[in-house]
Amino acid sequence: MKGLVIKNTGSWYTVLTDDGLTADYKIKGNFRLRGIRSTNPVAVGDRVEVRDGFIVEIEDRRNYIIRKSINLSKQSHILAANVDQALLVVTVSKPETSTTFIDRFLASAEAYRVPVILVFNKTDLLSDPELHYQQMMIQLYETVGYECRAISAETRQGVEELRPLLEGKISLLSGNSGVGKSTLINRLIPGAELRVADISDAHQTGMHTTTFSEMIPLTPVGGGSPANNSWLIDTPGIKGFGTFDIEREELTSYFKEIFEFSKQCRFSDCTHTHEPGCAVLKAVEEHYIAQSRYQSYLSMLEDKGENKYREAY
Repeated sequence: MKGLVIKNTGSWYTVLTDDGLTADYKIKGNFRLRGIRSTNPVAVGDRVEVRDGFIVEIEDRRNYIIRKSINLSKQSHILAANVDQALLVVTVSKPETSTTFIDRFLASAEAYRVPVILVFNKTDLLSDPELHYQQMMIQLYETVGYECRAISAETRQGVEELRPLLEGKISLLSGNSGVGKSTLINRLIPGAELRVADISDAHQTGMHTTTFSEMIPLTPVGGGSPANNSWLIDTPGIKGFGTFDIEREELTSYFKEIFEFSKQCRFSDCTHTHEPGCAVLKAVEEHYIAQSRYQSYLSMLEDKGENKYREAY
């Protein structure tokens, strides 16, 4: 019997089988012997074969979103597989999402061919200077080529406008802890009733409310394959986003605007850090490439050079 993994609690996987039934399954130990350097060899969104209470086979993935495991630097953590798009929920304040975190997520999504929509939440809480800063960020990322939406999940402002973007698709919802993912899902799916936590006053950072990944149907699952329906994948809040399995020479192509200017560089193997005739450095100097984006690129180059994980991002 084949099916779709819709929940991962760490030890059990809930599978919606093709006959419309759900049940919990475990994985056999040999999954960890196949060279999959991952803390979770089976991910939410995987198509699998199940037999006698176990997942015995994983179908080839068309894509996935992956990050470096926080505790095991040589292993990865797959956030979700086989997604049509990702919605990265960010906030300018309470808590502040760093541009480096955004850029690392975007580059990783580009590497695995996952389109991203940036959702700027908590707009209702922003002061005039913060609103101005948010508008500048939106202008930056729209210029690069990413769709952006400004919403308030709390007041429902802009939430319904997201719904057409989600229909008929499997959408990953991700972001730092405390940016309002659970509130947004509760607005989009009233029956979801996900727990919502307050922001930590001491550090203005989010507290985890989601502890495992789960696919939630945006519309009731009807007949036919589950892939024909609309799903939101809720994931635990991420404090850091260490990139994984991206080679130094590939990195340029995952920053859209840097890649465009790199075509004019004098040397084909230009790293865009010091070389003469570097069109990227010139574009940064002339403000055609945002300094924040270039710094994110450099930080990822540094990661690849020193093979380390940066939780601060």
